[in-house]
Amino acid sequence: MGAEKSLRSMVDKWLGPAMSNPPRVASVGRLRDCGSRFVCVESDRLTGTLSIVFFRHGDGAWYVFPPMTSRAGLAAYA
Repeated sequence: MGAEKSLRSMVDKWLGPAMSNPPRVASVGRLRDCGSRFVCVESDRLTGTLSIVFFRHGDGAWYVFPPMTSRAGLAAYA
């Protein structure tokens, strides 16, 4: 995994490097269906608090969207 997909780099990308008011971790946990980790990061802004949830994917990278889960499918057989 490259540094471009680390949690720190994703927080900097989405929230920007805030030296005077750094972002903080608000909560951590695991998704119930697939067990993947998530981290909610908050940053105080002039307009209010901005919260973004980051999800860890199977390749070890962090994204702002949850990983795909394997779902049961229906198939028709002839």
